[in-house]
Amino acid sequence: MQTFSSNGIEIAYLDEGSGEPVLLIHGFASNVATNWVDTGWVKTLTDAGYRAIAYDNRGHGHSAKLYSVEEYGAPIMAEDARRLLDHLGIERAHVMGYSMGARIAAFLALAHPGRVRSLVFGGLGINMVRGVAGTGPVARALEAESIDDVTNPTARTFRAFAEQTRSDLKALAACIRSARAPITAEALGTLRCPVLVVVGDRDVIGGSPSELAALIPGGKAVQLADRDHMKAVGDRTFKAAVLEFLVGQE
Repeated sequence: MQTFSSNGIEIAYLDEGSGEPVLLIHGFASNVATNWVDTGWVKTLTDAGYRAIAYDNRGHGHSAKLYSVEEYGAPIMAEDARRLLDHLGIERAHVMGYSMGARIAAFLALAHPGRVRSLVFGGLGINMVRGVAGTGPVARALEAESIDDVTNPTARTFRAFAEQTRSDLKALAACIRSARAPITAEALGTLRCPVLVVVGDRDVIGGSPSELAALIPGGKAVQLADRDHMKAVGDRTFKAAVLEFLVGQE
């Protein structure tokens, strides 16, 4: 992993392969290794002739840990993505985000449409617009003395995942408590780049991919069979759909 300064915040990133750049933005409590390397995404993309660029979001992985809620939020974190493209001298890139990373990717495309060649929203369907309730319990689960003190099943899942990825629990709590800027149907309707939405059919966090795609001009949707929010990330059908989508942009 290399690092760069995003307006004073140290961000760690990976840059492998050559060809058309694909910027990968991971989900909450994850990191480059868990979301993109261990699942085979980086190898899949580089083997297909793409340049895979992935970074640890602020508060995650090897990037700087911040403990103020004002230092997080998808619009702020989208600027880290834009600055990484600037740092690497990349004018336009395909962008794929998973879960929280999909929200960040959406804000990147809305704020800087000229920098995004195409978008893949993974693990986040119509709930990108509707919002996901229950961030308070997740934050409290992250702040609990022990996972044994967490009784909310969804919150316990996030705490367990955060421990698995050896995350900084206090930084993640600040991240999830940050202001959740809304993404409206009207805003998504202004997107002009090709968009693919991919969500598992058992993913109650992401919601319907087809309902989200219907809000986006030319949006396409893929639903993964027998996959929930956690198991969809490395799915073979997901990878095949993304590669077919990317080829279509050439």
